[in-house]
Amino acid sequence: MTAINQLYPQPLWQWFEQICAIPHPSKFEQALSQHIQDWANAQGLNVVEDKVGNLIIKKPATPGMEDRKVVALQAHIDMVPQKNADKEHDFEKDPIEAYVDGEWVKANGTTLGADNGIGMASALAILGSSDIKHGPLEVLLTIDEEAGMTGAFGLEAGMLDAEILINTDSEQEGEIYMGCAGGVDGQISVPMTWQAPEQDNASYRLTLSGLKGGHSGVNIHLGRGNANKQLARFLFEYADNLALELVDFTGGSLRNAIPREANISFMLPADNVELLEQNIAQFQATIRAELAIADPDMTLTLEAIDSPTKVMSETAQNSLIDLLNACPNGVMRMSDEVEGVTETSLNVGVISTEEEQVQILCLIRSLINSGRDEIEGMLTSLAHLSGAGIEFSGAYPGWKPDNSSPVMEIVRATYNGIYKKDPTIMVIHAGLECGLFKEPYPNMDMVSIGPTIRFPHSPDEMVNITTVGQYWELLLAVLENIPAKS
Repeated sequence: MTAINQLYPQPLWQWFEQICAIPHPSKFEQALSQHIQDWANAQGLNVVEDKVGNLIIKKPATPGMEDRKVVALQAHIDMVPQKNADKEHDFEKDPIEAYVDGEWVKANGTTLGADNGIGMASALAILGSSDIKHGPLEVLLTIDEEAGMTGAFGLEAGMLDAEILINTDSEQEGEIYMGCAGGVDGQISVPMTWQAPEQDNASYRLTLSGLKGGHSGVNIHLGRGNANKQLARFLFEYADNLALELVDFTGGSLRNAIPREANISFMLPADNVELLEQNIAQFQATIRAELAIADPDMTLTLEAIDSPTKVMSETAQNSLIDLLNACPNGVMRMSDEVEGVTETSLNVGVISTEEEQVQILCLIRSLINSGRDEIEGMLTSLAHLSGAGIEFSGAYPGWKPDNSSPVMEIVRATYNGIYKKDPTIMVIHAGLECGLFKEPYPNMDMVSIGPTIRFPHSPDEMVNITTVGQYWELLLAVLENIPAKS
């Protein structure tokens, strides 16, 4: 089997191997950050950790390129921690088990962290090089991009000298990104009241699994199943007829990942267990038929559990089921301006049952503020009708496209010069940090590029080896083509 660190370009893959070896899920990036700082100091580079934990590393121009505009290469340090249910893995302690599978690098049962580990590795490889031509260079590595964009929110004016920023967080070779969606978190709180269960009831847990999941932005248009919504649909169709008494509803783990698994615990009359099994088989066949192309492997698993001491009251249970079943999810509108790109979407990402309430965490994305506002209004109305509470937080702006961007033209021309064809200029339905950087650096010229990454934010994540080499060659050529300061 080919070793990761022997792939082309070797300096990049050697860094990626190190990145995989050091746990760095969102909120727990410090070990990797410290490793990078220690390395940068040993290289004699100027490295600063700002007040929120971002790293800024500066490297002088190579001889003869001192007059070029200052460029910042930007990536985020953290990765999304997702694993298969049968995989034993502690993202805060265990390394990512990356391996080569044909033309792809994958991980064993977990997310790979190519999002944005490949971009970070490329920036560090350039910092460590002695033969790559570039002008004055800065590398900005932000924290917590996947869980709240804390690093991007906290970046202050004056930390960077760059006139140009190259974001490395895009996920399709041959596409150059010049804009992205903004977003906001919505948290719906459904009040819970409880009652004693029927003493002669049977107790079970029903788990819905086998869905592909994926990135709630770039994969949202693929029509994949949402485990939370599918299980809510099951309850809406069968709970009353089966006389189910809900104990809890749990699903998803991240607001920005399409939930792959969800489960409910409940009681029902023992006489209804045979009907329950029939309903499960019927529902599973229905969903598999509906998602035969997009997501064909949904599975429902029933297991007996110990009898609980309380169940949801009938009123609370009905309110929860109705709200979840009615809650919008997925693509809300496609863009009129950018063909084939989602304009506005909603992901019902995480459901958790607490003593006083059931919490439903959603992520709204939109290329336009009015689209985001519309979905906020829909969720607010739904919460009011259901007697639930709702709060919105963590709003971040989109990155408005600039058709006159000089660095965009440099990247376009450079790509054409290498590959003799024009790249596709795109806007991405995901939250790149560029929109937030525009606040402290309003005049900074920005562009985003990257290799082909499939199924980020899921254990199926993989990065195409050939496109990593193409991305690397493009990045180095762009750095060499940066113009002199005006």
